[in-house]
Amino acid sequence: MVKTKMRWLVGFAAGATLVSTTLVGLGVAQAATKHKTYKVAYISYGVANSYDAPMLAAAKAVAAADGVKVVVFDSQTSYANQVAELQNVISSGQYQGVIVQPVYGAALVPTVKKAIAKGIKVVNIDQILGTKYTTDQIQVKGLAGNVVFFPSKIGTQLATLTHQACAGENPCQIGLVHNYTGYEPDGAITAAFDAFVATKSKDKIVAQADGLYQAGVALTQVQNMLTAHPGINVIVGSDQDCEGAQAALTAANNTKVKLVCYGASAYGVAQLQSHKGPWVSDVAQMPATEGQDGMIMLVAAMKTGKSQGTKNPVAGLANNGILTPANAKNFTGEWPG
Repeated sequence: MVKTKMRWLVGFAAGATLVSTTLVGLGVAQAATKHKTYKVAYISYGVANSYDAPMLAAAKAVAAADGVKVVVFDSQTSYANQVAELQNVISSGQYQGVIVQPVYGAALVPTVKKAIAKGIKVVNIDQILGTKYTTDQIQVKGLAGNVVFFPSKIGTQLATLTHQACAGENPCQIGLVHNYTGYEPDGAITAAFDAFVATKSKDKIVAQADGLYQAGVALTQVQNMLTAHPGINVIVGSDQDCEGAQAALTAANNTKVKLVCYGASAYGVAQLQSHKGPWVSDVAQMPATEGQDGMIMLVAAMKTGKSQGTKNPVAGLANNGILTPANAKNFTGEWPG
């Protein structure tokens, strides 16, 4: 099942065939592409991020196969930039569609509503567009499509996996690497993680830091954690954080600490497949599939005028999207890490 869901990677160069087939499956007549040229804005969380780049590439491949022009706006992880960019898109009057990948969805909602009121089709991908982080359903009336995971589930999954990794340790000392404390999805992930850990008397979070989705930053933060808390048993974070943590552990010749991660990058999957090193589990994310499905929805919405609903790419993955050394061979990472 997982390999089938990720098969676009295998035929990426032949994207036109894949996209054409998918659009037909959505009930969109191929002949309809010839009567109008569409221009869409793609408002990215942060183009340089290794997680975001494959998402954008997949969206562009869909658009190119259908003759849709894509203009990319880089929010550089600033929700203020993102709101301003979307306002400029609306004011220009040049765009029939927009894909948004929110930095902070609640801040973006009022401007998204303005775009919809102007007749622009808006599809949301990856992050939640709204204030509810325990659902993947549409929260903005008139949204043309929604392709997301919901972060609270990741928080609970990470905490469950951490508890499993803590087996036999009393107390079990946990180092939690955030990325942008107080911003989403960190806030919702942390709230769910903390709530679960609070139910386990032996599990203790002894250190926290921000990795900023950068392995180099996480390396320094984890080195500081290990110095302050040499008895740490498990470190938790995104794949980029786990890469930095692994480097810190290698430098310290520490073979005892376990890593519980989320992202299922190509690097993380390879670590699990090797059955070596500190990685013990990883919660899957599918950024390229999100980009692909988001653009498919947007094209269909612009052609038909109809909302394409909600899709959660990870909802149907085997083992609830949790990778371990035992099943990692069945997964293909959609981003490098």
